[in-house]
Amino acid sequence: MAYSLPPPPPPPPSLPTHFTRRSLLLLSTTTTATTSVSLPSAPPPTPTVTDRVFMDFSLCPNNFLPDRADTLSPLCSDSTLLGRVVLGLFGGLVPLTVSNFKSMCLGPNSASSYKNTLVHKVFPGQYFLAGHQGRPDKGEVRPPHDLPRNTETVDAKAFALTHSRPGVVSLPLSENDDDDEIKLDPGYRNVEFLITTGPGPCPRLDNKNIVFGTVLEGLDVITAIASIPTYQPSERIRQFNDLAEFFGDERAQNARNIWNRPLTTVYISDCGELKVTKPSLPPSLP
Repeated sequence: MAYSLPPPPPPPPSLPTHFTRRSLLLLSTTTTATTSVSLPSAPPPTPTVTDRVFMDFSLCPNNFLPDRADTLSPLCSDSTLLGRVVLGLFGGLVPLTVSNFKSMCLGPNSASSYKNTLVHKVFPGQYFLAGHQGRPDKGEVRPPHDLPRNTETVDAKAFALTHSRPGVVSLPLSENDDDDEIKLDPGYRNVEFLITTGPGPCPRLDNKNIVFGTVLEGLDVITAIASIPTYQPSERIRQFNDLAEFFGDERAQNARNIWNRPLTTVYISDCGELKVTKPSLPPSLP
């Protein structure tokens, strides 16, 4: 018995081989509208300065570390004041970050504040780091135990501002270089901070570190810190270090800790808050 196959389905309609200018324009407009929809990007927030703090930076030319007492040790008796920097803080945008930073500037004693602590890393043409945690007798920071935990480090809104110019102050997350054993402490609080030095923006820091302030006065001091010579290993040492890290040698990280260290000790000799008062009215004319 013979069976007949069903007829094949009709071929799909083919596109016309002849296009008019009108049909091409219509096809292009329709394709663009259906395949891509451009959404307006949200403008970056406009930060407002809610608080002001100052930091005095000094040089210790004999390269000894300052002690943690209220006065410097005789080893650094010839320290030189580099200048004062006034920072404006964006408390309305990142209140927790600003509150913790102010607490470290206003610590009741030098052992729990930024006072007499080092600027421990300088990256020429980019930024410098301060507030490294560790031993107070080595010019490092020990935050107070009651410092609140900063939950803004996991809030996407806290990363809205960019490192677009010199003098930007931010909380380093990707650039934080506190020792791992300190970070593993349940009570760890990140109190490091960085200030961009210019001359241009530093976009590689964007979206990874929390901008919370800006330099209002003393940008020349920031520039002076950026010009301090730093320890830079030779290319051969860098290659050996990379090889040691590849084989899991812990000494590689320890050796890298001294890279970009200033060859002249620069430290925060004083810090505190500046109360903003209403400007006085000019005298009236007779």
